[in-house]
Parts: sequence; C-alpha cells; structure tokens
Amino acid sequence: MAREKPEAAADAEATPELSYREQLDFLNPIAQPLASRKLTRKLYKCIRKAAKHKQLRRGVKEVQKFINKGEKGITVLAGDTMPIDVYCHIPIMCEDRSLPYAYVPSKSDLGAAAGSKRPTCVIMIKPHEDYQETYDECLEEVSTLPLPL
Repeated sequence: MAREKPEAAADAEATPELSYREQLDFLNPIAQPLASRKLTRKLYKCIRKAAKHKQLRRGVKEVQKFINKGEKGITVLAGDTMPIDVYCHIPIMCEDRSLPYAYVPSKSDLGAAAGSKRPTCVIMIKPHEDYQETYDECLEEVSTLPLPL
C-alpha cells in the first residue's frame, strides 16, 4: 500500500486532467496577465521546489496577510476560480506594493503543484537560495508580462 501512494501522486502531478488549451475555456474575465504554457510549467516547477523547503504562502487569507506585512515573492493566482469576488482584490494589492503576479489556468493543478490534494486559488512563492535560479527565471518572466489597464 505504501508503494501505491507515491506512484499515484506522481501520476496526478505529471498528467493534468485537461490540456492547457482546454483549461483556457474556464478562465475568468479578470485573469490577466495570463502565464503562457511554458511559464505555467516553470511556475509549477518553482512551486514544487518551494513546497519542499516550506517557502509557500497558500490561500487567500494567508497571502493577503503576508502581502500586508510587506513580504516579497511571486503571487500566482488560479484563473478558473469562481466567484471572482473571492480574490479579485489580490492583484490590486500586488500592484500597490510592486509585487509580480500572474494567473495560471487551473486551481486544481496549482494545488497539486503545492503538494496539496485540494485546489488552491492563490499561492505566493517566497525566494530561497536552494531554488534561486528557477525563482529568478520565473520572476523575470512574470515581471515582463503586460499588466491589465
């Protein structure tokens, strides 16, 4: 039985239920700037590394609290969260504090990348020296995404 769990977790992590294109059909109208397929994969990889080192903030309340405290990091939001009222204030808070943020298409994939069985609508990735190179790549690409007007 102990063998089945890691294999099942690896399968769930490696194969999303829907392709990137199919997930785009479920996006909110406010999901801008949206990460490309390549950037989405990089963000998930960075999230997995950050989860191993306990450098994640997960969920609306926790992310909001640490943004208010002035913590730095990349904020990743799920583009398919309904209703949008749940987290529509987070991008504004990020812009006020000059924090980079991006949307990814799926909250279930975002939660799986963080090592959780439950979907997650907001995650903040904190910098750490063990995955600094991956973090810097993501930071650079997320910072170049055009912000909505």
